[in-house]
Amino acid sequence: MKYITDYKLENFILNIKWEELPEEVKTRMKGCFIDLMGALISGSRSSQFETGLRLAERLYGEGDIPVIGSEKKFNFMGASAAMGHSSNAYDIDDGHNLTRTHPGTSFVGAILAAAYENNITVKEFLMAMLVAYETSIRSGAAMMEYYDYAHSSGTFGAVGVAAGVARILGFTKEELNNVLSIADFNAPLVPGIRSVEYPSMNKDGVPFGVMIGTLAIMESLSGFEGNKNLLEGEDYKHYLDDLGENYEVMNLYFKPYPCCRWGHPAIDACVSTMKENGLKAEDIEKVVMKTFNRATRLSKIHPKTPDEAQYNIAYPVATAIVYGTFGIEHVWKENLSDTKVLDMMSKLSFETDEKLDAQFPAKRICRAEITDKNGNLYISKEFEPSGEAHENIGLDWLGEKFYRITAPLIKKEGQDKVIELITGDENIPIREFVDTVNDRKYWK
Repeated sequence: MKYITDYKLENFILNIKWEELPEEVKTRMKGCFIDLMGALISGSRSSQFETGLRLAERLYGEGDIPVIGSEKKFNFMGASAAMGHSSNAYDIDDGHNLTRTHPGTSFVGAILAAAYENNITVKEFLMAMLVAYETSIRSGAAMMEYYDYAHSSGTFGAVGVAAGVARILGFTKEELNNVLSIADFNAPLVPGIRSVEYPSMNKDGVPFGVMIGTLAIMESLSGFEGNKNLLEGEDYKHYLDDLGENYEVMNLYFKPYPCCRWGHPAIDACVSTMKENGLKAEDIEKVVMKTFNRATRLSKIHPKTPDEAQYNIAYPVATAIVYGTFGIEHVWKENLSDTKVLDMMSKLSFETDEKLDAQFPAKRICRAEITDKNGNLYISKEFEPSGEAHENIGLDWLGEKFYRITAPLIKKEGQDKVIELITGDENIPIREFVDTVNDRKYWK
């Protein structure tokens, strides 16, 4: 394959300015920051985060960079690794349909750590995040085409980390080209579909993508030399044709529930139908979900771990039927033995609807057929997941979600402060932001 090094990507990463961005893109970046802070804060309650903290202590050692939700501090690679374990812990972060992965979670920890260490402003942090999004999404599409395999978030996140951190560190275009090559070449293979079938902390491979991305940065600074990345390849340069004109961040979707996206329309179909018809959980005899085949293949076991609860379709739907929603607290390990939810799971079945399946993956649709104990049948309308890109999700939607998912962990005063600092003065230092968020007076 022929490679063309014209530095189009590198010039974009290093030179694009906040003032040049369309207003909708500026607003979207603030929304992404709100959403990812919700993921980091809620993820700090997870056993995966505790694992990340132990790893950082053993492998990287102490430093001056704090991590969200902990009083411990590490060096750049340690803080990045720790937050790489929390950002995707509850599967509540943004997604992108082109790559079918979660871009933001795969690099936010490393970029936040680098931003803190280098004391940049919130505005500069948002710009580093923007170039990481645009790079990882386009690189991800190229990598899946090249390998002809559905990799997951950690694979592309390694490249996003390299792009965002290199901008913060002020790399030259040649240095950036080198580190993108290192990250691209050494990015971890993440077969995400296996984690759907066999849930575990492996999940989307986010911590490993973060660690490879930060290692690529450190290798580059130490003199390691790479050569070429896929977006320089003649067969893949078309993914850069609209770079700086169309922003892939505007094509993100956002998740209201901490579980696999494929289960979201089933949740909404049940909750909406129950509300419309005044049904309560105790009224229900059985529920048949008509949906696309991939959704029916999600796990239906009684979960023993938070990951088994997230990559599951029966548990989230049953929880939503019983409690009217599916929140972060419902995937905490101590709540997984709720007998009301487990009993409701036995009343659920999931069937492939050929017409709905034919529309996948462009559309992920579900219809609920609920039978009450009197034999009455209630059929929902067809639901797609909420939070899709075409809904033009704004700060109000993302703010409501942030308040909802972080409520079990931080006080209203702390929630208000996070929103205020993200949507307010863009020139405040990121250190002030992180230190304020981590102030224990705001935590429950």
